[in-house]
Amino acid sequence: MAKSISAPKTPLRLVQLTDSHLFADAGGALRGVPTLPALRTVLAAAAQDIARCDAILATGDLAQDDPDGYTHFREALAPLGKPVLCIPGNHDLPQPMRTALAQPPFELDGPVDLGAWRILLLDSTIPGQTGGRLGAAQLARLDRQLADAPERTALIALHHHPLPVGSRWLDALGLVNAAEFFAVLDRHPQVRAVVHGHAHQQHDAQRRGVRILGTPSTCAQFLPDSDGFAMDDRPPAWRRLALHGDGGVESSVEWVELPSSARH
Repeated sequence: MAKSISAPKTPLRLVQLTDSHLFADAGGALRGVPTLPALRTVLAAAAQDIARCDAILATGDLAQDDPDGYTHFREALAPLGKPVLCIPGNHDLPQPMRTALAQPPFELDGPVDLGAWRILLLDSTIPGQTGGRLGAAQLARLDRQLADAPERTALIALHHHPLPVGSRWLDALGLVNAAEFFAVLDRHPQVRAVVHGHAHQQHDAQRRGVRILGTPSTCAQFLPDSDGFAMDDRPPAWRRLALHGDGGVESSVEWVELPSSARH
């Protein structure tokens, strides 16, 4: 059953955070960026957006293969007073994540109905692998949850990118059965947006009237348009979303400069 959260009719405001890669060690770093201080810097910079948003979307890789990373995530997000809609990424540990985030304001299953919109939360992870897939059960669940609410405009959140982002190495690690995913979407014209993480870079594309948005990490970024693995020097970021009653989607990415002392 869908969870219903009170929200204004329009616009519905969301803040997307992704790929925080938290460690048990509060100083743990990913590619030279201490991830917890970076997340805290993003949250401080996004404070105004968070204060007026209806929910926060956390689209995977909350922790970096470390169960104690979820303690830091919970302690950073719970006091914000907003629903936090979470999905796993390939570096997440499903059971520790679920145990640590079992209480409000965290929601790990969905769907979540906010105003005129339905937010659907998908698990695209494959145990032990970097790339993603939506299994038959996930696809059937998505199809059913869309069919159950044709009157609600829909946004779908998953970790892995369903469209190429233009980096050959990274596109080999996206959603491997994207065609099956899009076949479900094509049966439900109320879907207007898909948001994802995993790519550690900004991406904005359209497919058959559906806007597909990739969001940079709250810590380190990958270099766009690279054939092989490469890191970018762009700073942490978050995404701002405004979802309108007519199905329109406004969105922007906000970058946060870290002091040089915050990099290893």
